[in-house]
Amino acid sequence: RLPVPKLEDTITRYLNAQKPLLNDDQFRKTEELAHHFEKGIGRELHEQLVAQDNQNKHTSYITGPWFDMYLKAREPVVLNFNAFMSFNPDPKSEYNDQLVRATNMTVSAIRFMKTFRAGLLEPEVFHLNPEKSDTEIFKKIIRFVPSSLSWFGAYMVNAYPLDMSQYFRLFNSTRLPKLNRDELYTDEKAKHLLVLRNGNFYTFDVLDRDGNMLKPSEIQAHLKYILSDNSPAAAFPLGYLSSENRDTWALLRKNLLDNGNEEALQKVDSAVFCLSLDDFPIKDFVHLSHTMLHGDGANRWYDKSFNLIITKDGTAGINFEHSWGDGVAVLRFQNEVFKDSTKAPAISPQSQPASVDSSRAVQKLDFKLNDALKAGITKAKQKFDASVEALSLNLIQFHEGGKDLLKQKKVSPDAVAQLAFQMAFFRLYNQTVATYESCSTAAFKHGRTETIRPASIHTKKCSEAFVRELSKHSTEELQKLIVECSKYHGRLTKEAAMGQGFDRHLFGLRYLALSKGIAVPDFYQDQAYARLNHNIISTSTLVSPAVQLGGFGPVVPDGFGVGYQVHDDWIGCNVSSYPTRNGKEYLQCIYKSLEDIFNVLKGKKIGS
Repeated sequence: RLPVPKLEDTITRYLNAQKPLLNDDQFRKTEELAHHFEKGIGRELHEQLVAQDNQNKHTSYITGPWFDMYLKAREPVVLNFNAFMSFNPDPKSEYNDQLVRATNMTVSAIRFMKTFRAGLLEPEVFHLNPEKSDTEIFKKIIRFVPSSLSWFGAYMVNAYPLDMSQYFRLFNSTRLPKLNRDELYTDEKAKHLLVLRNGNFYTFDVLDRDGNMLKPSEIQAHLKYILSDNSPAAAFPLGYLSSENRDTWALLRKNLLDNGNEEALQKVDSAVFCLSLDDFPIKDFVHLSHTMLHGDGANRWYDKSFNLIITKDGTAGINFEHSWGDGVAVLRFQNEVFKDSTKAPAISPQSQPASVDSSRAVQKLDFKLNDALKAGITKAKQKFDASVEALSLNLIQFHEGGKDLLKQKKVSPDAVAQLAFQMAFFRLYNQTVATYESCSTAAFKHGRTETIRPASIHTKKCSEAFVRELSKHSTEELQKLIVECSKYHGRLTKEAAMGQGFDRHLFGLRYLALSKGIAVPDFYQDQAYARLNHNIISTSTLVSPAVQLGGFGPVVPDGFGVGYQVHDDWIGCNVSSYPTRNGKEYLQCIYKSLEDIFNVLKGKKIGS
């Protein structure tokens, strides 16, 4: 179970995170409020939270509040919450044809779903010592241990089973817009796929009445039929509505239902997943990021648990809605689909589609739109276009080193990437700001995420040395500063992964106060608390053989969204920003920071 941290630990960790962001006077005031909270109302709330947690052993203390946080948010899901991860191309280039890849990935996705529902999907396990635990012999032995004890057997060899309670929401699931708080909807009985092309909606069954998958050649035939349908693009594409403010969308949805679209919407909401087929090839990585993060708004249904997007040249990616689950579940799905569709593809470029009557099997959804709905779609499109217009995406690839070299120098690769983000911001804006790195707590029952706070007194000191005082420090001294940062970041990461951060705990206490009608304590009304939760640098990392790159929008208007990957011998970084910040300049500074850090670690003298 996810532990509720000790209140005194949470307050200490909170103050450590505030230290680099505040001057002495501000810090004294924040410290006073924090200790006052710890001794008074905070203590009462903490005891209530612990008692409540003890009465709800089937879940975690963060589950309810976290779902609420996402589902009560009224901002559009696109750019604010949905993230993307794009697939690597199929190693066999002729398999990157749009129809071939769409068929193979759809088949692999259904195979994954059926394996999961049959209870046969291999458990997700985090192996700290894979030589011992990630072996056939260990799997054979652990199979015979009753499940009440098997986790302990795994624990003995440093293997940690991860929570998989989110996985069922991958399929047949949608976030439904409702006034004030959305709902998650799942209908596991539905057997059809939703396909979008040119803003038009198509569905066809991918499972028969016994739950068996259609032959791949039939799925191929139906997709070919959709790809060759030359109906004009939708005049009023419904997809834009799923990019609206949630209350606006909830009212428009009610209008849709009242206007005789119940059956069509039911088809959309209950579909196994949404396959979006785009009619253009990808130009470059920036174009790829824009396509997967938001696309044109007409050919997506942002409320589906995920959209599998495949462009004209067979480039594939996933855009996923975030309330139902976190990156861990989506990444496992992507890894399995990539592996299965490339190693055991259902069809080849030479395969012929089955001779079936697709015109009967494929249903094109027809929505009845009145003037209010048409106006609603037009307005949604204008808002969407304006938001996307304001968004910049920029990328770099740093090829002067990666994980291998950093491990050889005994520093944490993640710590070095995070230090570069701090150093770059300091170089560009001359300050240290609130920074967020997400860390999975899936090692616990119904765990979600915890925040790592990468901006510390150590990164601040190191940034100052590299940016302002280079001439005062020897290479050895600079190396020591990097090692300090790495050690501290390693500690924060370990704490967060073990459910010992401070953000979720403080969030849970505040949520409890609000739910009991208690006035929000002064501690939460401190400007410093608000500033710490205004995350100007929001970061998330993943590395996988299936994934080319990932990204998301800034979480605040004056922020950066940083998706990054530290590979064996290179580092990739994808930055989103709005006009108040310059993402291109920030990336140039990140590149310079990485260069400086790597040179210092190699023992080279660097110039300013």
